Amino acid sequence: MSELKRALEVPKWTWHCYTRHWRLVVGLSSIASIQRLIVVNWTDRIPHGLALASEVVVMAARIALVVLVWRLAMRGLTLHWRAGRAFARNHWRSLLWQAAFLGAAVLVFEVLAEHVLSQLLPESARQTYLAVLLFLKNPTVIALTFIWCIGLVRQVFRVRAAEEASRPQPSTVDH
Repeated sequence: MSELKRALEVPKWTWHCYTRHWRLVVGLSSIASIQRLIVVNWTDRIPHGLALASEVVVMAARIALVVLVWRLAMRGLTLHWRAGRAFARNHWRSLLWQAAFLGAAVLVFEVLAEHVLSQLLPESARQTYLAVLLFLKNPTVIALTFIWCIGLVRQVFRVRAAEEASRPQPSTVDH
C-alpha cells in the first residue's frame, strides 16, 4: 500500500466517524458554536465572570466530545506503544502526509479564513465575521480535527489482528 493511500485512511475514517455520529459531534460542538457567536459578537456587553464561566462550559463540552469519540473509536481495539514505534519506523512517510494535511487545514481555516480574510473586511464587520466563522468552525473544522487526531492515534498505535493472534494468551489453567 502506498504511503499516500495509507495516509488517506485517516481522513476517510474521520469522515465516516463524523457522519456516523454527527448528532453527538454537532450537539456537543454547538455549545462552543453558540458561546463563540454570543461572546465574540457582544464581547463588551458580557460580564467577565460570565464569559469566563462560558469558556469552562466550552472546555467541558470539548473534553466530553473527545472522550466520547475516543470510546467509540477504540472500542474493541488494543493499542500499544510497540505498534506505534513499528508504524513510525515503517510508515513515516504516511505520518508526514498527515502532518501536511493538517498543516494545510490550519493554513486555510486558521490563517487564511481567520486572519487574512478578516483584514480585508471593514473594521465594523470584523467582529461579526469572526463570531460567525467560529460558529461554523466548531461543529465542522474543529470537531473534524479532534476526530482526525483520534483516528491518527487509532491508526498508529492499533495492534493489528495478526500481531494480536501471535501474542501469547493467558491460559485458563493459570487462573
